[in-house]
Amino acid sequence: MDTIPTLVRMLDPVGKSFGVKTAQALVNLRADAELQANMERLARRCTEGKLTPEEKAEYDAFVSANNVIAILQAKARAVLARQRKK
Repeated sequence: MDTIPTLVRMLDPVGKSFGVKTAQALVNLRADAELQANMERLARRCTEGKLTPEEKAEYDAFVSANNVIAILQAKARAVLARQRKK
């Protein structure tokens, strides 16, 4: 089952509640350098098929969190686009 459409639907009420400041903060949200480096290391190890069970759990959590953040950022960009049209 593809979870992304379900996440989009579940997060729709959250996206509808964004004000401009919240939307802008979400659009600008980025991982810090240390977290980004760790995600890249785990992604590389995953591609190489070398993840330990603990690393796989951490990597899966990163992927899930990134999916949620990406959906929220898309909703935030839509809020900002609507605001610009006013």
